[in-house]
Amino acid sequence: MQSEHPFGPHAGYLSGRMLIAAPNMGDPRFARSLIYVCGHSDEQTMGLVINHPLEGLRLPDLLEQLDIKSDIKVPDQPVLYGGPVERERGFVLHSLDFRTEDATMPISDKIGLTASKDILLAINSDHPPRHSALALGFANWGAGQIEDEMAQNAWLTCDADEELIFDDAYGSKWDRAMAKIGVDPARFADVMGQA
Repeated sequence: MQSEHPFGPHAGYLSGRMLIAAPNMGDPRFARSLIYVCGHSDEQTMGLVINHPLEGLRLPDLLEQLDIKSDIKVPDQPVLYGGPVERERGFVLHSLDFRTEDATMPISDKIGLTASKDILLAINSDHPPRHSALALGFANWGAGQIEDEMAQNAWLTCDADEELIFDDAYGSKWDRAMAKIGVDPARFADVMGQA
């Protein structure tokens, strides 16, 4: 039997979308952050920051620390800062050509989230998922909190796409997301002051 996910089949409107930190974001933990929303409900919102690599920690290093050995060359991708909550806990966003019945949470028709060792073994195999991004930690908001922050213009939203989620041009993801919704960060404060 498939396990129930806390966001269930009635995920909120932000599930599978991107949160873009506004240029005037007051919380330094989220400055210039781009967050993929993995789940949204009346009770909570959970997402992963996808544009801030952790300095000095790459996937092969993490696999070695976890004593996961391989005969194949593992992608030398960075491990991402997923957010300030449970920073020692790993999450992998990935294409749905990989899934396990009880550990993978489909977020969209193309992207899933797995937080078990199964995904690390798959990445370390001859048949890895086409796309993957490993993050430590996550961002979480309680009931109504993200909606309040959005109403205060701390966050903007845009549709997610695989390129923004999985490409390795981390330094430009925030700018590209802003461009995707037609916002010039330099003019954001001026526009907000006139709203």
